[in-house]
Amino acid sequence: MPFVPHTEDEIKQMLATIGASSIDDLFDEIPVHLRVDGLPGVPEGMTEMDITRLMTQRAAKDANAVCFIGAGAYEHHIPAAVWQITTRGEYYSAYTPYQAEASQGTLQLIYEYQSMMTALTAMDVSNASMYDGASALAEAVLMAVRGNRKSKSRKILMPNTVHPNYRRTTRAIVEGQHIELVEVGYDLVSGTAPLSAYQALAGDDVTAVVMQQPNFFGNMEDVDAITDWAHANGILVIAVANPLTLAVLKPPGEWGETGVDIACGDGQPLGAPLSSGGPYYGYLCGTQALVRQMPGRIVGGTVDLDGRPGFTLTLQAREQHIRRSKATSNICTNQGLVVTASTIHMAIVGPEGLEKTAAACHANTRSLVAQLCEIDGVQRAHTAPYFHEAVLQLGAPASQVLPALLAKGILGGYDLSEDYPELGHAILVCATEMRSEDEIKHYVNALTEVMSSASANTKIAGTV
Repeated sequence: MPFVPHTEDEIKQMLATIGASSIDDLFDEIPVHLRVDGLPGVPEGMTEMDITRLMTQRAAKDANAVCFIGAGAYEHHIPAAVWQITTRGEYYSAYTPYQAEASQGTLQLIYEYQSMMTALTAMDVSNASMYDGASALAEAVLMAVRGNRKSKSRKILMPNTVHPNYRRTTRAIVEGQHIELVEVGYDLVSGTAPLSAYQALAGDDVTAVVMQQPNFFGNMEDVDAITDWAHANGILVIAVANPLTLAVLKPPGEWGETGVDIACGDGQPLGAPLSSGGPYYGYLCGTQALVRQMPGRIVGGTVDLDGRPGFTLTLQAREQHIRRSKATSNICTNQGLVVTASTIHMAIVGPEGLEKTAAACHANTRSLVAQLCEIDGVQRAHTAPYFHEAVLQLGAPASQVLPALLAKGILGGYDLSEDYPELGHAILVCATEMRSEDEIKHYVNALTEVMSSASANTKIAGTV
């Protein structure tokens, strides 16, 4: 998309037309004590030529290595038709329409997306998407606080098995609103947060509990028991789920006796490439009882006076546009372009295709883990069933092993030492349907060599 800046003369003419002496005058309603004088740490602007060179250099860092990293972003096959259609001129916008009913095509696409997401999650309603999975969880927490009016504590039980970035993002967004996130520990043996861990932290008043399924380690939590316990105690339940896994796993709307109250996560596995970390989008679904607490907007189907089908914005909080201090959320847009890709992806692949993809991911990861655990110094960290990620403990620091694997053309996993130091030398590995038997064997051979070398170096160092 071309960028054509205004000239100084054009800026002067526009300011003169509206009676302003400078651009700063346009922001004079902002109190002086809230203004920032410069942006420390932000470098000076660059020319188009320089920025092109910089971005080319950064793109080259994405080495053509075989990827065995998951941790919230997954390399899946995307049919060529998905982005060929998505990047057509009539779709190629990340923004949502403000004269919505004039954009019937966009509204129909969002309507189809919402229908697909409610089918995947077994929830009543879906909004028109969020920025990403992490901010979707934060919005789910805010939604739960508004929705559980019987609870006055604003206390949310958040297990450590939820993605660390999701937890950090949620804390950054909600802690200024006097919402308390109470950490729930996990069992080191199973790699899950059992019901007893929630019960140990439950006081007289808890607003909501959060569960991720599969959790960040890839392990399966006892979601049915936790959901039923929470509801029996007047606590709302928030589910974080990888949408692809819902093609084969029990959806959040069917957890326990009555299902969860809110489901959220990242839509990246549905047609979005890794692309150096984004853009992605967050999905957010809920029950009909909480629909008026849902941020964003919901598209509905209807008919006009002549009986012809049409689509309209059924629900949106007008305050999000004109009374922001009273808004349910300050989310006023959605990741429309990536949502478009996901909708097209799901339509092309279909339910059977999603199920086959999820099953292939599970099978590949089981094969990878079984073969890697035959290597001396490598073992699985947890005993709980897992889906398409698993934690492996190594006999050498991950900070040494992973660079050595990269030198052999393999992105070997996610280093857990910073987020979970109690696991020791541990990595999180993932094998999606993209990984072939030869690639898995290549990883096994490469890690065998790396671990053998690490063991030999340790013995030499010990001798010295």
